[in-house]
Amino acid sequence: MFKIRTMNAISPHGIEALEKRGCAVGEDLDAPDALLVRSAELHGASFPPSLLAIGRAGAGTNNIPVADCTERGVVVFNAPGANAEAVKELELCELVMASRDVLGSIAWVQSIAGEGERIPELVETGKNDFAGPELLGKTLGVIGLGATGALIANIALELGMTVVGFDPFLSVDAAWRLSREVSRADSLEELCEKADYISLNVPYNEETRRLIDARALGMMKEGVRIINESRAEVVDDEAMLAALESGRVARYVTDFPNARLIGAKNVIAMPHLGACTPESEDRCAVMAANQLWDYLKNGNIKNSVNLPDLTLSRMGVCRLCVIHRNVPRMITRILDFISARNINVEHMMNKPRGAYAYTVVDLGEPIGEDVAGSIRAMSDVLRVRVI
Repeated sequence: MFKIRTMNAISPHGIEALEKRGCAVGEDLDAPDALLVRSAELHGASFPPSLLAIGRAGAGTNNIPVADCTERGVVVFNAPGANAEAVKELELCELVMASRDVLGSIAWVQSIAGEGERIPELVETGKNDFAGPELLGKTLGVIGLGATGALIANIALELGMTVVGFDPFLSVDAAWRLSREVSRADSLEELCEKADYISLNVPYNEETRRLIDARALGMMKEGVRIINESRAEVVDDEAMLAALESGRVARYVTDFPNARLIGAKNVIAMPHLGACTPESEDRCAVMAANQLWDYLKNGNIKNSVNLPDLTLSRMGVCRLCVIHRNVPRMITRILDFISARNINVEHMMNKPRGAYAYTVVDLGEPIGEDVAGSIRAMSDVLRVRVI
């Protein structure tokens, strides 16, 4: 029986997905095999030697020490796309709010509540102060064409917008989701020069940190409107505030408020509402739970942020799973221990990801701790499991 410790309030659907398979799930489990988290801060946390995996019931993993986990042989999963529908719907709202001063108009109407019979007249004379452009015919630049980016690109076409996308890491799966009417920019500069509206949908990492800086803002059209559903750190706040003050950016809508942005001119800041729907929380929890289960039970990896995806149908009677550094002759060295004991290899697969790799070997007979221990003692091996 696998033990899964929850670090936040997890959707009952995600917990049920594990419990129905015989897992113990709870907040106070000792020596857990895996953690299931949402936004719990794990940097600085002490991980037990038993820990094999962490499942993030959401897309972002900046609350998890991913590099440290990799060195410990702990697989970190996220749930990409599970909250995409919720974020897409909020972005539709944000596109309209970026165009017209919806929030300002609502506040103004509340301010004239005591004017009685004069309200209709005041509304007719005051409404133009909150007007803004239509989306029809404008160009939307979508930076990041993953699950959410593809959805917002496609729905913007339905609104009559022209859509330009930029994603240097566009996957085949993501490309299939995109409408053929979405044109692809070859560079960030090309997208910035064309777009009237820009939607940010990239994950936060070192490559996307301050992606929208003074240089990028300087490439954009005068009066561009920007929506940030990525992370706060993707945008350089100081550069953005300067661009808002100069009028280069007409409005900035962000789901990631901070002290500098709240109350700033032409900033609409919301409290990270993107995935805040019960349906999204259910989907994220179930996806993360299913991925944890498949890894714990079968050694398969799907949607890991630190190790390669590898799914292999089981053959033989025993499965050897090895997380190791991506160095020459590693597979040969692993197989040498197996062949020296005249054990037949039924099936195997190796996948690299940067400096790390994952090897799965299905064997024709069980192996003992002597074989597993010998492989575990090899240099550049981070984790060995026998399933």
